[in-house]
Amino acid sequence: MQAELIFDAKATLGEGPAWDAKTQTLYWVDILEKRIYAGTELLAQLDDFIGCLAPRKNGNLILGLSDAEGRASFVDFAPFDQTQGKPDSSQQTVLASLNESATNRINDGKCDPAGRFLAGSMDMNEKDPNGALYSFDGKNITRLLDGITISNGLAWSADHKTFYYIDTPTREVKTFDYDLSTGQIANPRAAIHIPESLGWPDGMTSDMDGNLWIAMWGGAQVTKWNPNSGKLLEQVSIPALQSSSCVFGGKDRNELYVTSARKGMSAEDLKKYPLSGGLFKVITKVEGMPTFEFG
Repeated sequence: MQAELIFDAKATLGEGPAWDAKTQTLYWVDILEKRIYAGTELLAQLDDFIGCLAPRKNGNLILGLSDAEGRASFVDFAPFDQTQGKPDSSQQTVLASLNESATNRINDGKCDPAGRFLAGSMDMNEKDPNGALYSFDGKNITRLLDGITISNGLAWSADHKTFYYIDTPTREVKTFDYDLSTGQIANPRAAIHIPESLGWPDGMTSDMDGNLWIAMWGGAQVTKWNPNSGKLLEQVSIPALQSSSCVFGGKDRNELYVTSARKGMSAEDLKKYPLSGGLFKVITKVEGMPTFEFG
């Protein structure tokens, strides 16, 4: 499998890719530059950090936002002004506010198969376990996990009965039993241990065969794992040192889209990996899990 550069975005912190099957659109964000992209186009420039997003059944997006004072919220965002046919960043409505530390921000998030929005928070300094993982059903917020340092990858099994989750500094993928009717998690156990030689586990997605695909921060690759055995199955080289997240998309959902970042890279690293911060596509031989909608 070869990674193809589709947009040399030079994103500071490219993250959170989500595939909207209705419009065949890839949405993703540059968290620190406060930008939302639709494929290769800049969709909106906001005033707050955008940790994650997901498509809504009504055609809008749900965003996980954090402002400069650390106030976090889930926001409804209308990606286009239908009367003018162009981005309209003013169309934002707060759906829920989170009680978060001023030193935290929202990071990775996505919807579960029932339409709940799950998103986690992280310490901006990436040191203290002050973060949490939340679930939002449109009315109520449930705190699923505490003591998180860098809340990252989320994924579900093909039968929706298992939830996978990454707190990056642990170098582990945790597995939980998932009750789709209530959104509750139970029976935590370690599924995968990531060796230092591969990089740090960041964003994650799953395929219909039951395997996990994990972007490796500092590892210039995406790795494929069997969560039942904990075995590494494949490594896909990405010409960006800080591969940050991935999602399946395309008409047949066999295209793996990979975001990356330039944050914290030295001049030497940027010379070696000049495409860092780019958006990449990998044609795979599997069918990926869909991006679920909110609502």
